[in-house]
Amino acid sequence: MKCRHCDAELNLVFVDLGAAPPSNAYLTAAALHAPETWYPLRVLVCEQCWLVQTEDFADAAELFDADYAYFSGVSATWRVHVAEYVSNMIQRFGLTRESWVVEVAANDGSLLECVVASGIPCLGIEPTASTARAARAKGITVVEEFFGTASAKRLAAERGGASLIAANNVLAHVPQINDFVRGFAELLATDGVATFEFPRLPALLEQSQFDTIYHEHFSYLSLTAVARIFEANGLSLFDVETLTTHGGSYRVFAQRSDAGCHRVSERVAQTLRLEEAAGMRATTTYAGFQARVERAKNELLAFLLEAKREGKRVAAYGAAAKGNTLLNFAGVRPDLIAFVVDRSPGKIGKYLPGSRIPIVAEDQLRAETPDYVLLLPWNLTDELRQQLNYVQQWGGRLVTCIPRLQVWEPVN
Repeated sequence: MKCRHCDAELNLVFVDLGAAPPSNAYLTAAALHAPETWYPLRVLVCEQCWLVQTEDFADAAELFDADYAYFSGVSATWRVHVAEYVSNMIQRFGLTRESWVVEVAANDGSLLECVVASGIPCLGIEPTASTARAARAKGITVVEEFFGTASAKRLAAERGGASLIAANNVLAHVPQINDFVRGFAELLATDGVATFEFPRLPALLEQSQFDTIYHEHFSYLSLTAVARIFEANGLSLFDVETLTTHGGSYRVFAQRSDAGCHRVSERVAQTLRLEEAAGMRATTTYAGFQARVERAKNELLAFLLEAKREGKRVAAYGAAAKGNTLLNFAGVRPDLIAFVVDRSPGKIGKYLPGSRIPIVAEDQLRAETPDYVLLLPWNLTDELRQQLNYVQQWGGRLVTCIPRLQVWEPVN
């Protein structure tokens, strides 16, 4: 395999998680009687540009299909996050009713509904029919397609350049990363700004966040790799922020390389120096990750097997893609986790891919009172500990297993 950015041969293996079905390919009851397609889940490191990337087996159109089940607005934490983002961007860049905001991978419109509320013209670009439909129900105009250079040129010709393009948690999801990034350079106005948010590779390494690895994530991004990709495709970084979202993310700010309207913050160079010190360009940094991943898996299995021996019942919360990676790598099935609770209406009544654990509404958690509830979206632990505080009423406990197994004390 060759690097999807620089075309160098890939030889350095970062982690091998065996095989799994696509993490958002939730099953209907009828589908339980049919086979599933599983793909190898192996991640390699480019020793030329340091882009960490999956070995390609599944096509993006197959992964992000019409029944795509991830709706970002289900999380209250995320809704607060995007509302703060829109407010900050309006203030920082002086956006007005004369501006034009575009969101690439608009999902269910949680961000753009804040833009609409501010009276600023906007457009969402979203390839999945299910989430695009939800965004349109909020009064948001959505172009239903994958974004790239061709679509950017068309939109720029029709509407002119964008004042702000937001791209939250999508840069890692694109297989053709060069074409995708070039699209931003094509669609931005001369003084326009593009912001990208994506999970930080250093956080993945530090906290053994192997469950964030799944087929929809084609790349695992350091600022070191992103800066190089942007430079090669007509964008230049001028600022970076470190966020707590998704277990640790970057928000990077980019402008057209031929414009240079925005002063470059010292934070860019500082962050690149920190990554250099952390070994983002050293092969030894990536060695040993497999062993840490296997330790986390074994801790979870030991906990579940001991709970079963003791006659305890375990459920899970959050039918998240990261949870599917974890459960399938560990080989967990309904004998160890009875059901998983989720608030997304599109998931309830279905089954997790691979493990085939049933997905139920939250009222079943109260009805069945399991002894333990495993929080699969551990990045929302603070939110979920508050939301599920009632579990302690019957003596139940909440559990997470990334970066290590932890049984949580009740929230007072």
